[in-house]
Amino acid sequence: MGSIIKEKLKVAPNYKPKDIAKDIEREYGIQLNYSQARRAKEKAREQLQGSFKEAYSQLPLFCEKIRETNPGSVATIATKEDSSFHRLFIAFHASISGFQQGCRPLLFLDSTLLYAKYQGTLLAAIGIDGNDGVFPVAFAVVDEETNDNWQWFLSELKSAVATSCPITFVSDFQRGIRESLQNVFGEECYHGYCLHYLAEKLNNDLKGQFSHEARRLMIQDLCAAAFAPKLESFELCVENIKAISPEVYNWVSRSEPEHWANAFFGGARYGHLMSNFGKLFYDWVAELNELPITQMVDGLRGKVMELIYARRVESSQWVTTLTPLMEQKLQIDASKARSLHPLPSHGSTFEVRGESVEVVDIDQWDCSCKEWQLNGLPCCHTIAVSEYLGRSPYDLCSRYFSTESYHATYAESINPIPHLEKPIKGEPDMEHMVIVVTPPPTKRPPGRPKMKKADTFDIVKRQMQCSKCKGLGHNKKTCGKVNNIDEQDPLLLNGLITVELEETAVSMELESSLPM
Repeated sequence: MGSIIKEKLKVAPNYKPKDIAKDIEREYGIQLNYSQARRAKEKAREQLQGSFKEAYSQLPLFCEKIRETNPGSVATIATKEDSSFHRLFIAFHASISGFQQGCRPLLFLDSTLLYAKYQGTLLAAIGIDGNDGVFPVAFAVVDEETNDNWQWFLSELKSAVATSCPITFVSDFQRGIRESLQNVFGEECYHGYCLHYLAEKLNNDLKGQFSHEARRLMIQDLCAAAFAPKLESFELCVENIKAISPEVYNWVSRSEPEHWANAFFGGARYGHLMSNFGKLFYDWVAELNELPITQMVDGLRGKVMELIYARRVESSQWVTTLTPLMEQKLQIDASKARSLHPLPSHGSTFEVRGESVEVVDIDQWDCSCKEWQLNGLPCCHTIAVSEYLGRSPYDLCSRYFSTESYHATYAESINPIPHLEKPIKGEPDMEHMVIVVTPPPTKRPPGRPKMKKADTFDIVKRQMQCSKCKGLGHNKKTCGKVNNIDEQDPLLLNGLITVELEETAVSMELESSLPM
């Protein structure tokens, strides 16, 4: 039985116990229950990849191989006093360099449980490239998610990706991350609370107290307040909440809007108010999450290696000044600018008339609508002024959106690591190995693990549908098929609500946050 399953695992590493039971019954007439199929799978996997226990003992040598084959990479392991595994930090040189040279100083922090034999948690710091694609920067495997482990992870991260400008972090607002960021980065960072988690918390707190319609309206106003670029529009949204419930208004006031509302936030989130990038990353690596620890980490290395290569090759064909997604956004605002009328005031200051009247100081990179400052791309008012002056709007874009910066992000490669042979007792590698690592004492809880977190809300009220390709999650203006945006890249956020173009971004954020 083990040899049969072993051959299938070679082809399909994520072979599920329920599928094993079905295949064995269909092909051999033997009935297995779920537990039997799971044990058979674990035994076959152990024959193929070594035991889960052996994988921990290989970690010191594995970290050494990472540093040897990928100079400039960080691979750090720590154990407890009894030599049991505590935590592992990995940041490849290609990821460090790519973040420093081409990515916005913006990182998304997230975590997910691992479902291997021994309990653990994967922590990750995720950047985004100039085309709004997920860019894995660093990750760690820890025995459990604690305040101490978050602080250690962030300390290692700070050492690995030292930058000259403050980094903006986006995460949920759990105390461990919040306090650790303050302790490690201090004034050198900004912390944005994920709007997804904030809306979830409000929704949970409102249940049982208000009607469905009242909850819907208050959550809608909360999200609108988060996106509001100016103080007056923020106050209008929260006043709407106050009209329904002064108690909920007080809840919003106490929720530290300076960490989530555009009107108050000091850092640069470039329009990304939710940590969707972390979810994309974890969905991408989900197939690795039951593997022994060394195989899991090496599998992750291989996926990032392939990702960097694929994006480097793809972008070598780009001929635009900006990345495709940013070029598309700029052109849409350029078309809006044609109906606007800029009037010179003094120096570099202009009054721009259209549906509203805005003030642009083009030399200070400032528009009273705040979209330019918030998103890093010139708004339609700024483009109208640039055309009046005969200046190129490309000179007014954040450098992080240029094709040149994108190339810098993917300039370095992750190198292969030769197969890690099990050390033989008496060999020099074994004799001089300083760290002995045993598995953590806590095994995975019994029973079938819950593979995915529950959605924030029960049902999404309405999902956008493209009138061109009939796909979900985007409209015709942001359609990959129509606009030649690569749909094969699983780590692009093109179809997600947080990077929808200006006229749809806020409305889709709101609708995706509403419970039914």
